[in-house]
Amino acid sequence: MARKKQYNEEEVIKKAMGLFWRNGYESTTVRMLEKEMGINQFSIYSSFKNKQGVFLESVKYYKKQINTIKNKLKASNNGIVGIKQYFYDFIEFSSEGKLRKGCLVTNTVNEVKEEEEPEVIIELKKFANEIRDLFVSNLKQDDKKSNTLVQQQADYLMNAILGLSIASKVFTKEQLNNIIEVTFTNL
Repeated sequence: MARKKQYNEEEVIKKAMGLFWRNGYESTTVRMLEKEMGINQFSIYSSFKNKQGVFLESVKYYKKQINTIKNKLKASNNGIVGIKQYFYDFIEFSSEGKLRKGCLVTNTVNEVKEEEEPEVIIELKKFANEIRDLFVSNLKQDDKKSNTLVQQQADYLMNAILGLSIASKVFTKEQLNNIIEVTFTNL
């Protein structure tokens, strides 16, 4: 008979997500996860298989957390104005608490090699494509734009949000607001 888990899986994944977000994927060890999550190594391996399994569950949890602002963008009928608001909402989301952590996905993409962690990269690309698709949908609300221009602007906005994610770790709120304003001046 299988033993009943002595922990709340969502709670331990939330803790693991915070650890990955603070320290990065590569720097986070199973021992660190064990301490942060409050469960032993056996439970980690039994429930999640390995560090990568914990991380992939952490990305799913992160996506749930960011869904509030993603859904706001999805429901937006304001085209570029809706995307701009997403950028402001993203800055608020990524700077909750005392740590200016940037974006878990962007941070991980910067440190993980695709050939070493293909499943991780696949999951991160899926997440990025979901955001890009929302940008495309909002940009298409301006029916004067060609599909080519919409695709180019969506790529530009993805580059901008990734850069903003990194900038959010070191720049002041005023500087971040300036970056957003200039980004949208060019659209």
